[in-house]
Amino acid sequence: MKHHSLHTLSVFFLVLFTIGCQNTTQPQYSPETEERIKQVENNLGDWVRTQKDTTWNLEERMKHHHIMGVSIAVVHDGKIDWARGYGLADVSEKRPVTEKTLFQAASISKSLNGVGVMKLAQDKKLDLNADINQYLTTWKFPYDTVSKNKPVTVAALLSHTAGLTIHGFPGYARGDSLATLQQILDGQKPANTEAVRSFTEPGAGVVYSGGGVTISQLIVMDVTQQPYDEFMQKNVLDPMGMTGSFFTQPPARSDSSLLATGYKADGTPIAGKYHIYPEQAAAGLWTNPSDLCKYIIETILSYNGKSDRVLTPEFTKLRLTPVMQDAAAGVFVDRKDSSFYFSHGGANEGFTCYYVGDVISGNGMVIMTNSDNGSLSSEVANSVATVYGWKDYYQPVMKTVIDISEADLSKYVGKYEAEGQVTNFKMEGKNLLVSPYPDFWVNVYFTSDTDFFVREFNGDLKFIIDAEGIVTGFSMNGMLYRKIG
Repeated sequence: MKHHSLHTLSVFFLVLFTIGCQNTTQPQYSPETEERIKQVENNLGDWVRTQKDTTWNLEERMKHHHIMGVSIAVVHDGKIDWARGYGLADVSEKRPVTEKTLFQAASISKSLNGVGVMKLAQDKKLDLNADINQYLTTWKFPYDTVSKNKPVTVAALLSHTAGLTIHGFPGYARGDSLATLQQILDGQKPANTEAVRSFTEPGAGVVYSGGGVTISQLIVMDVTQQPYDEFMQKNVLDPMGMTGSFFTQPPARSDSSLLATGYKADGTPIAGKYHIYPEQAAAGLWTNPSDLCKYIIETILSYNGKSDRVLTPEFTKLRLTPVMQDAAAGVFVDRKDSSFYFSHGGANEGFTCYYVGDVISGNGMVIMTNSDNGSLSSEVANSVATVYGWKDYYQPVMKTVIDISEADLSKYVGKYEAEGQVTNFKMEGKNLLVSPYPDFWVNVYFTSDTDFFVREFNGDLKFIIDAEGIVTGFSMNGMLYRKIG
């Protein structure tokens, strides 16, 4: 078991106390709905199931993952069924999470940005298939030989098929100098990322690029001659009823008591409580699950021809049409015979979140946490899908765990390296643990003498043993890690 300071332990007890008391400060629902909430709270599960598993409850999983606060909202039959907060929005202030607490939506911002850009296309203010430089006036994308004379289009920016660099952004500490969009796109100080440039030729595949989405932010500003946050508030958020949400960076709202404080994976707070993201379209949205559910509901209604408050059914269907693989306009889609899911996740410094909706069933959910550890979101999502009987969603992998003696486990202890990335294994009691990132350790489970898995990562893992029985490395999804110590 990981050792904690007395301060950290006191934080956990405070979080658990707040979970137990949350019903006294938040909306109460009908007995039938309260029963569904209780079932969701007590049926968490991850991607794998073993012969030793029982379902988990939210309280114990928050403690396990060092999650300070989580907010959940569920859409059922096209309406918000319930919304509830758990734990603490800010530990030092002893401020609980409520259904109104605002979290950084991180990359979920890209979904709402997709709506905004599609709105401009719908209003014939831009062509989704035109060269982006046709609309950029305050900065131009510098084509080079990598793009092979193929134009980068607006649609490609939204669907990550433009072949551009910069996966994500770290944000800026509060009080730091903020870069302009032009400085960010050119990688000039005080920007804290490199320039956004071609990585592959456009259309060669899906290359996730927050940098490309940031270019779309500048296109919105150049086309409308408005600040990005003002355009999005007036044309997307407010018409959807997301009146508690905003893209303004840094937050201009005077009521800071609604803003959650972000925490690292070990439970320590982010310096300054949260980072600032001038890359608003890629990572700048502040919102809560109830507001995001309004976006999910509007998408469902519009897709089915029942609303056009922002986008017409035609443009909503276009937004959900993959350009390549599962990547559509600011959203990822998964279409099966009985379901059509659209979703996106997000991870900023101190925040992780996830949403999914189904335009066929009218169901959806949003999970937002103020932690770098994103494991809880998938476990809650699996519980919601199970309790509400979602089709084609939660299909856990079944594995049989075997016991390995302490003597045999000890041979796997050590340091492993691949492409400059180091992974450590250690013994703690009778268990073998692995550290996927510094100061965070998780249990290793064996299904054979060499095959193993960890609950926090869905992947094929296997130790490599030579003819003399010496462990020389391990493989992860085909990548070989060599034992170096």
